[in-house]
Amino acid sequence: MDISIIIPLYNEEESLPELVDWIKRVVDAHQLSYEIIMIDDGSNDGSWEIIEQLKAANQNIKGIKFQRNYGKSAALNEGFKAALGDVVITMDADMQDSPDEIPELRRMIVDEGFDMVSGWKKKRYDNTFTKNIPSKLFNAVARKKSGIKLHDFNCGLKSYRNKVVKSIEVYGEMHRYIPILAKWSGFRKIGEKVVEHRPRKYGNTKFGWERFINGFLDLASIMFVGKFGKRPMHFFGLWGTISFLLGFIIFLWLTVSKYFFNETGLTQRPLFFFAIMIMIIGTQLFLAGFIGELISRNAPDRNSYLIEKKLGL
Repeated sequence: MDISIIIPLYNEEESLPELVDWIKRVVDAHQLSYEIIMIDDGSNDGSWEIIEQLKAANQNIKGIKFQRNYGKSAALNEGFKAALGDVVITMDADMQDSPDEIPELRRMIVDEGFDMVSGWKKKRYDNTFTKNIPSKLFNAVARKKSGIKLHDFNCGLKSYRNKVVKSIEVYGEMHRYIPILAKWSGFRKIGEKVVEHRPRKYGNTKFGWERFINGFLDLASIMFVGKFGKRPMHFFGLWGTISFLLGFIIFLWLTVSKYFFNETGLTQRPLFFFAIMIMIIGTQLFLAGFIGELISRNAPDRNSYLIEKKLGL
């Protein structure tokens, strides 16, 4: 199969028929074999009924329905597991991503040898203050920390070599950082393509202001996990040792000054309590490192989702 098109969605009943028709016109024009995997992330409108109707008319459509809302990362993760195409393309269901980009995104994977190609919405139709400016700030920080030269990490329109999506795990709200996850899985040829960003035609945005805070918290988390997830003692042990040694040196100096230089007693000096405190903190950090080594960060149920129905899978 040439391509798998993964579409996570939440309350997008109005846009789905038009989106599927558009995708079909594009892939048929380029004679591509395909599947469309729609993941209904617990919608409370008629989205699943629309997917069932579309499936009845087009056997290339497959569906997954979550029993409740888990978020975009969970939807993408399930879609990645189900994808059979040589090239996997993700796009949003709100009609702001153009299916006309699909052939070129696939070509860059097949002909130019990219492992992954991320869309760049160079011209956006979002609100300047609530989306565009925060997005630029977020992308600048992600670029700096990851070393990946992308302008738009969070663009929903991306293409992947199948091996890439089978090698990464997307959970929590880590869909913003899939390029970083891909890089840390050994896929370093990551490209970028300027893509069309269309004005929203149906419905309203499903993301609120809290995504900005969550985005930076997730970035801090993924940077830490990526670097120290397999060796937590290298982080906790290092800072625990430094903290303990600093406290011990201060304590040793206070002891020497009391008994050899007749200075004020130990417990009358604030520095004594500071030394005790950072020695305790150092010990706790060191123990945290040991615990981190014993506990696997890959909990067996971290990506266990209640799926109510499936179509064609």
